[in-house]
Amino acid sequence: MPDQLVENAPAKVNLTLRVVGRRSDGYHEIESLVAFAGVGDRLSLSRGKELSLVVRGPSAAQAGDGADNLVLKAARALAERIPNVGCGAFELDKSLPVAAGLGGGSADAAAALRLLARANGLAGDDPLLYAAARATGADVPVCLDPQPRLMRGIGEVLSETLRLPSLQAVLVNPGVTLATKAVFAAWVPGTSPATPADVAAITKLTTREQVLQFLLTQSNDLEAAAIALAPAIGDVLVALRALDGCRLARMSGSGATCFALFASAVEAIAAAELVHRECPQWWVRASALGGVA
Repeated sequence: MPDQLVENAPAKVNLTLRVVGRRSDGYHEIESLVAFAGVGDRLSLSRGKELSLVVRGPSAAQAGDGADNLVLKAARALAERIPNVGCGAFELDKSLPVAAGLGGGSADAAAALRLLARANGLAGDDPLLYAAARATGADVPVCLDPQPRLMRGIGEVLSETLRLPSLQAVLVNPGVTLATKAVFAAWVPGTSPATPADVAAITKLTTREQVLQFLLTQSNDLEAAAIALAPAIGDVLVALRALDGCRLARMSGSGATCFALFASAVEAIAAAELVHRECPQWWVRASALGGVA
């Protein structure tokens, strides 16, 4: 193992989110088209006999470095499956807001598993990595290989990689944390079931405009419930939809982060700068959405 290995942990953005229903065990099944942003956290792994974690960065206080951090949970889940796996000292630079609908903790856990795979000579698609990811959290498997995919089930059923064109976006979080469990509890089922997404049709979306037109026909079923719990999300969506060039504004995941899509990176950057000037207390980033190498 080199002295130090480093992995990025890109934010996951739910471009669509449909709640299919509630299972008998209390979990909700979903269907979601996800992409990954060019912004995220950064995780390093250094030589060490003992598993440890230090968290730094602007969101460190909210993330914590205790036993409940998903980085440590993922490492322990892999060690349960590979008893002699070499671990070490993790250091997390936490930039993403916490409990924000961006899968930050799941992305960190997936980065930890990728680091451990590299350190121990495991293949990136080793089934034991995915087993450890599933044991760590519902969103961790999709973050292991951060590429656009359709998620189903509770998040563990993944399509093949979708080669979608990148989208230019502005991500905004109003500084509100939302518990996923609370948002799902507040979700009210619709009167008629939505038609399942056609993966084959999605693969035929080869231009940015085609993707935008498809997304305009979709929604995030949790948006109304999240706004009821945190009205600031509604304020963000109003602000984003009023921006020049905004083609679509929607909440990601269970909130509170929202995204707006634009036709070009120039428009997205200008919009992000405007939002930051007018609402400096909000977390604002311009980023392309797609796959992350």
